[in-house]
Amino acid sequence: MKILFTGASSFTGYWFVKTLAAAGHEIVCPLRGSPETYEGVRQRRTGELQSLCRLVSHTPFGSEAFFDLIRTGGQWDFLCHHATESANYKSPDFDLLSALHSNTLNLRSVLAAFKSTGLKAAILTGSVFENDEGKGDHPLRAFSGYGLSKGLTWQTFRFYCGEAQIPLGKFVIPNPFGPFEEPRFTAYLMKNWREGKTACVKTPDYLRDNIHVDLMAMAYANFVNRVLAQKSGTIKINPSGYVEKQGEFAQRVAREVRQRLGWECRVELSKQEDFSEPLHRINTDLVTALHPHWNEAQAWDRFAGFYTH
Repeated sequence: MKILFTGASSFTGYWFVKTLAAAGHEIVCPLRGSPETYEGVRQRRTGELQSLCRLVSHTPFGSEAFFDLIRTGGQWDFLCHHATESANYKSPDFDLLSALHSNTLNLRSVLAAFKSTGLKAAILTGSVFENDEGKGDHPLRAFSGYGLSKGLTWQTFRFYCGEAQIPLGKFVIPNPFGPFEEPRFTAYLMKNWREGKTACVKTPDYLRDNIHVDLMAMAYANFVNRVLAQKSGTIKINPSGYVEKQGEFAQRVAREVRQRLGWECRVELSKQEDFSEPLHRINTDLVTALHPHWNEAQAWDRFAGFYTH
């Protein structure tokens, strides 16, 4: 299929594109900026993407350049809208209405333009951090303004895709980790261990859902086919990985890395004092059974190996 995929330079976007390309799909990826302006791990990801897809610079969703890409691209089979406004996503001052506007800019016209080329279906990426997703403490509130913006983006997409009679899937992301990730939790662990330091887990009591990014990407590629077969309406998947407290997950990572790299991988679990987020929030669909050829040990090998370069 010919797929237009937004948000390819992100951690999960890179892995989704990589897996879709391996399945034989033709992928075109509009970027908000351009690869030469990116830095750090995002620059590394876009460098890897060059051989996997066609990158189109300075083409944000819903912009005039985006419409030009739709019009000149011939027939489009599938839209994967993964891009989202996430700058300062943990800040209480996150501008959720501006994010919603960016995520859905000119959506009705975008869908009409795609449909005129033969578009068969679309997928929107959601988050377990948004309202009314996953399983956990009730009510299932959004973690933040960012989470709320994701929930509102989904409602907007569902409305306009229903109006245009375009089948829509929602792929809900939990806590992915793996090679090329941002400097977040597992990257923090690995940085400290590589330097011989003890990694301190300040929120060990949060029950979360961490998943190998390559397994999640396999679930995403499979979900594309499920949405295509849907023909109408909406369908959703909430892929789940390791469901455990963050302190337990940190110890799991330590065990796996220690046996592969010989590092000490010391972990200190603090007494948790920050409970600003819901205590429990996880996804609900265990995906390992859907991918029997996925090898957990090899995934850990790749994870550990990434941090030795």
